[in-house]
Amino acid sequence: MEAAFMNQGTSIDKGENARLSSFVGAIAIADLVKTTLGPKGMDKILQSIGPESGQSISVTNDGATILKSVHIDNAAAKVLVDIAKVQDDEVGDGTTSVAVLCGELLREAESLVTQRIHPQTIAAGWRLARKEAREALEAAAVDNSNDEAAFREDLMKIAQTTLSSKLLTHEKEHFAKLAVDAVLRLKGSGDLQHIQILKRSGGSLRDSYLEDGLLLDKQIGVGQPRRIENAKILIANTSMDTDKIKIYGSRVRVDSMNKVAEIEQAEKDKMRQKCEKILNHGCTVFINRQLIYNFPESIFAEAGVMGIEHADFDGIERLAAVTGGEVVSTFDHPELVTLGECDLIEEIMIGEDKVIRFGGCKAGAACTIVLRGSSNHFIDEAERSLHDALCILVATVKEPRTIYGGGCTEILMAQAVDRAVEATPGKKALAMTAFAKALRQLPAIVADNGGYDSAELVTQLRAAHAQGKVSYGLNMYEGTIADMKELGVMESFKSKLQVLLSASEAAEMILRVDDIIKCAPRQREGQY
Repeated sequence: MEAAFMNQGTSIDKGENARLSSFVGAIAIADLVKTTLGPKGMDKILQSIGPESGQSISVTNDGATILKSVHIDNAAAKVLVDIAKVQDDEVGDGTTSVAVLCGELLREAESLVTQRIHPQTIAAGWRLARKEAREALEAAAVDNSNDEAAFREDLMKIAQTTLSSKLLTHEKEHFAKLAVDAVLRLKGSGDLQHIQILKRSGGSLRDSYLEDGLLLDKQIGVGQPRRIENAKILIANTSMDTDKIKIYGSRVRVDSMNKVAEIEQAEKDKMRQKCEKILNHGCTVFINRQLIYNFPESIFAEAGVMGIEHADFDGIERLAAVTGGEVVSTFDHPELVTLGECDLIEEIMIGEDKVIRFGGCKAGAACTIVLRGSSNHFIDEAERSLHDALCILVATVKEPRTIYGGGCTEILMAQAVDRAVEATPGKKALAMTAFAKALRQLPAIVADNGGYDSAELVTQLRAAHAQGKVSYGLNMYEGTIADMKELGVMESFKSKLQVLLSASEAAEMILRVDDIIKCAPRQREGQY
């Protein structure tokens, strides 16, 4: 009926059709990333086939990276992509888990809707179940932040658990130590800008290391000092080419070559004045975001000042943060400018490449993780894996509670919901049972991805928890259940809580949809 009052090109899906479309789209996206879950998860090849991308490929099992790369037309599927992005921004890990849990909740909701249970009743039951699951999760959390040695051990275990499902799993102890050392240097600030990741192909993953200070992948100017101690650094974003006449279309006529030489000399004098203003700041190192041409470079060399050109925007922003300096564009008032400071600037070799090392920066937290590997695709995936570990460690330093992984907490939450079902009257109890079943699907999927019998392992796990062995989870290397406390499989409380809340809220939002209205774009009238 509404179609009679709508513009041409508008379509409406109503009732069951709209709900079924939402369910199918969201479940399809969850199934897309489901096989990447857990330590035995598989990888995906993402291939761009557009003319601009040059058919670039990347190999990854990071849920957020996969979902960002997929172009989707289904509205409900876009909700799953958004919650995975939020999980990635908020915590850094658990992006696959949040999409899969949301998909499993909708799969259960689909069967409840076919039993003529109203979506609002299902949503109300889910809210009760979420409350019980959250309370069980909070009760199981452990906080060792008061004991420095125990907290560091917890961070190591969390980093190893995160990396065990990534490409770096075979070197997880080495990279967990790099990540924990880098994050603890931040002293709780959580500013990942102070941790730089520099990728260099060649060597093996094991050759990756943590460098004290910041590395800049640039060259020092010709004839300038290669090593400076107690450096005073002026960080700038200014044009250091010869100042040309900037009026486009203008033409200068001269009647002799002497006049041309005078113009060139005037340009040089102007540049020399600018360089003198820069040197008046008392800096021993000048770093510019833009190019430094030969003439100003020679002036800096005569003054014994190190000049570094073309430090990209990220480079100078990071340098300003870690050296305590300001990025300046004008040089008329040296007394108002704060110079950056560091103990030592020198050129070092990594593999066959020269880079500039800034050691002993004013912000002592600054460090660089140098990643080595056999190919660029390999190093790119290693960087994504390490970034996830760094993000989850920063989140854990801010919210220090930890929980056991390996499917342990999902079974724990599911059993808490099952106990609440017994005291819940009405159809809400059916929705709560479905919520518990969806939670139990996560360890089942992890077991399936490892090629094990998921039904057998999950029932063994439920029985172990019923007997009071609440720290038991899946040992994916042996294909059995085991004590996660002994295996050292730990996860961040914040990550698991975010997965629970985001997935259930997104599933509830999709469940409450009964109409999908697609509007055609408004047509322009007339040609301009």
